[in-house]
Amino acid sequence: MPTALLKRFPQVRVLLVGDLLADHYLYGQTERVSREAPVLIVRHEREEVKLGGGANAAANASALGAKVSAIGVIGRDDLGRQLSALFKSSGITLRAVTSSVTESRTRVLAGGLSTTRQQMLRIDRGVTGPLPPKLRASLAVQVLQEGLAADVVMVSDYGAGVLCDETRSALREVASRGVPVCVDSRFGLTDFAGLTVCKPNEPELAAFTGMPIRDDAELLAAGKVAQQRLACQVLLVTRGRRGMTLFEKGKKPLHIPVYGSEEAVDVTGAGDTVSATFALALGAGGTPAEAARLANIAGALVVQKQGTATVTRLELERELNR
Repeated sequence: MPTALLKRFPQVRVLLVGDLLADHYLYGQTERVSREAPVLIVRHEREEVKLGGGANAAANASALGAKVSAIGVIGRDDLGRQLSALFKSSGITLRAVTSSVTESRTRVLAGGLSTTRQQMLRIDRGVTGPLPPKLRASLAVQVLQEGLAADVVMVSDYGAGVLCDETRSALREVASRGVPVCVDSRFGLTDFAGLTVCKPNEPELAAFTGMPIRDDAELLAAGKVAQQRLACQVLLVTRGRRGMTLFEKGKKPLHIPVYGSEEAVDVTGAGDTVSATFALALGAGGTPAEAARLANIAGALVVQKQGTATVTRLELERELNR
């Protein structure tokens, strides 16, 4: 069945609604300590920009073969232009409204001549308050129109303002008309009650419920409370090295152990890979259990890659055929 689901991925129309981030990497070599302050001097070598945040979730869906559109905000700046070019090269249809600055995360990675580059500093840029009313209204209209034409909607909330009252209202309307809406929210899970799927990790679940999660029993208790509060059909809790647990309305919770035995190389963006795979599998007609098992394998593959990365449909298919 998982292989059959994969074969249907190219027919799935996915809409990503979320905060479109530019992951900006600066690479350099450390030479000495500055005489001006107790900091290392980094000799710049190169830099690159990758699709981050909701943009990375869209890139994962596209790499898995889906027909992807993305709704969000991009700035009228150099990072925005680079981000737009990356969307185009990834085969993603961009439905963005524009603002003055692109939401970005600049990471400085440096090391000695013969050492691995490590992150030394991160600089965040972007909005610091709500988006203007006109932008919010425009986004909501697009979400409703594009969402009703999709097979599944992915929501990626990084707290940058795209997921506001107006867009959440539009998403609830889309879900009420039978289109699955799958939510991954870093900071505002409470605001997404009434949608189809919510995907917190363990710390996010503990923060949302106010309940400690130290073992499986406490996880089950917290999951039950969260599912009731959120009124969602499915709650998928990712648990790092302990795999994931699926709470489906009317069924017993399903524990899925972590796939494979290799240690993670880099967990950056792994949640986006899990979200994209799960949403695509639902959009392709899979059950939540089938979607979760497939997402678990995709997550295990992506953490073997360095930095913000994706898993392709071919990679996933090869792993399933092993």
